[in-house]
Amino acid sequence: MASVFAHIISGYALGDTVGSEDRKLLWIGAALACLPDIDVIGWFNGIGYESVYGHRGFTHSIFFAVVLGGLVSLFFKQNRLKAWLICSLCLVSHGLLDAMTTGGRGIAFWWPFDDSRHFLPWRVIKVSPIGISSFFSEWGWKVLKSEAVYVGIPSLLMLAFNWMRRRKDPYEHEISP
Repeated sequence: MASVFAHIISGYALGDTVGSEDRKLLWIGAALACLPDIDVIGWFNGIGYESVYGHRGFTHSIFFAVVLGGLVSLFFKQNRLKAWLICSLCLVSHGLLDAMTTGGRGIAFWWPFDDSRHFLPWRVIKVSPIGISSFFSEWGWKVLKSEAVYVGIPSLLMLAFNWMRRRKDPYEHEISP
């Protein structure tokens, strides 16, 4: 799996790209981008990795993202469609990042229609260790470097582009000859 840092920054950048001015919604989207890893609780309850209820199972699916994104959007009084889109995209981004990692058994993208697991063809993100103590190790630093290149830089470029796009043109109201 990608680290929580990668999921947060990519989720925030995706929400910003969709165009929300609501910073609360952007941070909710960033938090939702981490949520699919709640499935690791299954390990402590005897649910195997290969189970659809195990790690990278149904909580990483597009179906889960669309449904949960819709439920979360109900808490917004305005722009519910945009809230649904941002929340759903942030949740989907989790599975996409995990499908780009160098470890695991793939993502159940198509659950409940298909239980098979899939990776993307471009698997360049080092798989993150689970647990805080394991993360602050030599392998954890390799993961951070990998994520900086393949997630951090693109996300920061997206945020910079979005900022420039939203800036007002100082000459917008100038009369042309």
